[in-house]
Amino acid sequence: MKPDARRIQQVSEEALQIQQGSLYPALYRLERQGYLTHEWGESENGLKAKYYRLTAAGRRRFKEETEYWQRFSDAIGLALKAVPEDV
Repeated sequence: MKPDARRIQQVSEEALQIQQGSLYPALYRLERQGYLTHEWGESENGLKAKYYRLTAAGRRRFKEETEYWQRFSDAIGLALKAVPEDV
């Protein structure tokens, strides 16, 4: 599936709103770092489109980052549940 700011917004239930001007430079940077590759294809409306895919290194990095953010999210959740006497 083509990375698209609208799709990210949709799957995040509107919580993430990424500007096109931020998304594509990030994709290019990830590609230069070897985490993504791309191929050209045709979009639904018949236009030429670039489709990105994670490389093996990208899948490893994604797993690492996912684990980090899960631990971080869990820690924030614990902190938010703390009663004033615990802080």
